[in-house]
Amino acid sequence: MNELRKSFHTELDHVKSELVRLAASVTESISRATQILLDQDLEGAEYIILGDDEIDARTLDVEEECYQILALQAPVASDLRAIVGALRMSAEIERSADLVVNICKASRRIYGHELDPKLRGIISKMGEQAQVLFGHAIDAYVEMDEAKAASIDDMDSYLDGLQKQFIQAIFESHAAGNVDLQVAVQLAVVARFYERIGDHAVNIGERVRFMVTGWVPEHDGAARHRARQAVDLTPVGGIPVVKSSVSLDTSVRPFTPPDERI
Repeated sequence: MNELRKSFHTELDHVKSELVRLAASVTESISRATQILLDQDLEGAEYIILGDDEIDARTLDVEEECYQILALQAPVASDLRAIVGALRMSAEIERSADLVVNICKASRRIYGHELDPKLRGIISKMGEQAQVLFGHAIDAYVEMDEAKAASIDDMDSYLDGLQKQFIQAIFESHAAGNVDLQVAVQLAVVARFYERIGDHAVNIGERVRFMVTGWVPEHDGAARHRARQAVDLTPVGGIPVVKSSVSLDTSVRPFTPPDERI
């Protein structure tokens, strides 16, 4: 039994180290993709785009190893949460890598168009914040730090604000005639890519909290949904009608005299 447990934890440690290496690659590529976008580096963009196949293959390897552990080791409690969390994290990491590739593809579409200093400055800030968020999420996973994982959601608000600021700057630049409509659209989509990378970092933080404590973020939303269902939002005289959780049977039954009841 001790040998089986030792084997399990060795496999689990391997899954964790592989996820950390994958996430480190994605974290580094965020900075590179940002610089590629600003420098209009076609060669660099092609390098990252072609390298995405390796990320996909390595992610599949991690998922297969997780499935094998589930099938052969039958983990329970915190060990089971570690495997389920790793499976879901691998999807977040792989999707983030796809978003980095999308930034590089967008940089090819706007090749030859100069960006004004304000747009370039906000792009740099979005890239930096997305990289910080992703790195912070992975640090939380390595350290299994619930507090650090929970803080990522608040950090993401800054990236969301930068996205909105960037969209406004795009409108202003287009109105001033500095960027044409096609470039403006591509830049708006790029801002969305950065924002989504931040969302995936938040999701990774939630997976870490699940692994450490068993907290499931979806439960909060489900509880709010049930609470809303308990109240009929159709007002009667301006007052919402509260639905009773007790089912009332209003069917008519024939009266049975007390002496005939069984």
